[in-house]
Amino acid sequence: MDDARVIYEDEVLLACDKPAGILVHGDGTGARTLTDVVAGHLAAEGRAGVRPQAVQRLDVETTGLVLFSLDRAAQPALDAQVAGHDMRKCYLAVVAGRFPWAQRDVRVPIGRDRHDARRMRVCHPGMGKPAETRVRRLAVRDGRSLLLVELGTGRRHQIRVHLASLGFPVVGDALYGGARSTRGLLLHAWREELDHPVTGERLRLETAWPARLWPEPVGL
Repeated sequence: MDDARVIYEDEVLLACDKPAGILVHGDGTGARTLTDVVAGHLAAEGRAGVRPQAVQRLDVETTGLVLFSLDRAAQPALDAQVAGHDMRKCYLAVVAGRFPWAQRDVRVPIGRDRHDARRMRVCHPGMGKPAETRVRRLAVRDGRSLLLVELGTGRRHQIRVHLASLGFPVVGDALYGGARSTRGLLLHAWREELDHPVTGERLRLETAWPARLWPEPVGL
């Protein structure tokens, strides 16, 4: 399936490992999207009538796990998990320097930047939308820190904005002042936990270790 490796697939769900440089949904330009790639994969399996619907989206340069619903009847159960924060989604991020906290919870509202439509920004209390990000330092080497980041909410650019607000933007994130990188944006959606919308089984989905971010796996 092009470079998007399938992580999990059954009759109602499909999860794949998104490469950098591809949109999850169309933006009106006609560029090929991850949704198109998944639809092509399903058609090759004889399921051309199935219309995949992304449960969440990733920024174009963010890599990693994207979950698709393959059954419209299952969509409300998935949407309820997203709305109720019952889905756990963990990312790996690399920042320049030594991240000074072993663990840090960031609870700062996020809103649109009035001066740059591409950007979001942290807001004063009572403004923007509530946003919660939990960050844990996993390793430090060669002047960079590897972080495990879990979303408590799902705002646009949330991880990127919250880490930048701490003075540690993601490496390769030019929009928020990150250090330059020849390997792109060093942010990867690594692991997701959710209840299967039909069976109720708790699923734990995980991509292969992203060696472009960090050369070897770190024990968790």
